[in-house]
Amino acid sequence: MTTIRFFAAARAAVGTDELRSDAPTLAEALGSVPAVDPERWAALQERCSYLVDGVTTRDRATALAGVGLVDVMPPFAGG
Repeated sequence: MTTIRFFAAARAAVGTDELRSDAPTLAEALGSVPAVDPERWAALQERCSYLVDGVTTRDRATALAGVGLVDVMPPFAGG
């Protein structure tokens, strides 16, 4: 089981800090998220970066077998 943590705008669109998924790929896990704002969540997925057990990826085909943690990182404003 993989824990998925949501930050900033992703957390607002999803409506929770984290959830658990047993989906086989990142795309399937993200697609099964019960978002409070589905349109915003769908748009954000294209712009987010993902940390899969600490390794940055944008490839949503990434397999989650054996993965413990995914962080969903939307673009951040400021600097």
